[in-house]
Amino acid sequence: MPAGWLIEQCDWKGKRFDDVGVHANQALVLVNYGNANGEEIFQLAKKISASVNATFNIELTPEVNII
Repeated sequence: MPAGWLIEQCDWKGKRFDDVGVHANQALVLVNYGNANGEEIFQLAKKISASVNATFNIELTPEVNII
């Protein structure tokens, strides 16, 4: 099951919260719109993952290394 589709079905695509958000055309892309820091982006990713898990009982695994 494509992660982008799952994220989009949870209504995250195009959402923006201050300086972080989800790209309007690609649900897999998180965007820093200006002054967001890594922690803010990481927290958004965690919220998205929790939402997908709650809706579909599917755990998303990040493709990037988070340090």
